[in-house]
Amino acid sequence: MSELRWLGGALMASEQALTQRFAPFFEALRATPLAAWSAPLAQLTGERLQPARHGDLLDWVEALQRLPTLPAERVILDQPCVGVTSERPLPAAVKTQLRQALDALHPWRKGPFCLHGVEVDAEWRSDWKWARLAEAIAPLTGRRVLDVGCGNGYYGFRALGAGAERVLGIDPTARFVLQFLALNQLIGAERLAVLPLADDDLPSLCDAAAGGFDTLFSMGVLYHRRDPAQHLARLRDCLRPGGELVLETLVIDRPERSHHETLIPAGRYARMRNVHAIPSVATLVDWIAAAGYREIRLVDLSRTTTEEQRATPWMRFQSLADCLDPNDPSLTIEGHPAPVRALLLAERGY
Repeated sequence: MSELRWLGGALMASEQALTQRFAPFFEALRATPLAAWSAPLAQLTGERLQPARHGDLLDWVEALQRLPTLPAERVILDQPCVGVTSERPLPAAVKTQLRQALDALHPWRKGPFCLHGVEVDAEWRSDWKWARLAEAIAPLTGRRVLDVGCGNGYYGFRALGAGAERVLGIDPTARFVLQFLALNQLIGAERLAVLPLADDDLPSLCDAAAGGFDTLFSMGVLYHRRDPAQHLARLRDCLRPGGELVLETLVIDRPERSHHETLIPAGRYARMRNVHAIPSVATLVDWIAAAGYREIRLVDLSRTTTEEQRATPWMRFQSLADCLDPNDPSLTIEGHPAPVRALLLAERGY
């Protein structure tokens, strides 16, 4: 019985410790046009970070607690490798402690991060995606940004580095939220939070504070949604009129086929589950326009390479190379066209 009481106390303490880390962000929201979001965000975060919902959560919290306390003498948010350095190199034992604590949060999907001499070489070269959009999007200076499906917050850190006033990232995967907390324990970006929410949570939030964001990122999310029109509409309702949608998603790029088409995989796509629909660019533009956006433009179309997405010591599972036909890399292992990603920008209509 005493062991059960101890476990119950540990679970409660973990939940309180995690939600308390977001308290300054929630408090700061109260002085912005997003004031109505503060209380519901705090409530939802507490509900989603209950240890009973995640079997590994106590281990992840322990990893946070093992992170050494280090000075953030130089924070770097405007370079490909986001991170923090100090004037003197870390002692070897401290560097090992830092590396081991971060590795306990494996796998790292987005990055890279450079943290006091430890480079987290994530599966995705997310800096390549950022480079494709950085000069094309509306300047972020002074803007409020929402990043839906943000992972560990890499793009949020880059948005702060580009001058954003405040960034809210949401992602339903608790491990990514804990990765953000580890990163931010070292970096200390007070104007950024990554919360354990999904786009399903947006309708009630946007009803409370409609049009609260100037820029909205949806990067690698649309093809995982059963109803892409609904996803696009939810994003629209969170943008102010004239605000900018930054949408990156899989597309079908087959010039020999009809200009309009949609691939609906019968099973998996590149070994991924929950890939519901992959449109051609023309079809995607139609979806975006039908959802109430205007000034839609394609700014990049890129085939995903095994240099951009790959297994690393920080992501030791299967990656893109394992998901392509070994005899024809223009096809996935299932025989579908290999991944091509489009980056489009659009404005919310008035």
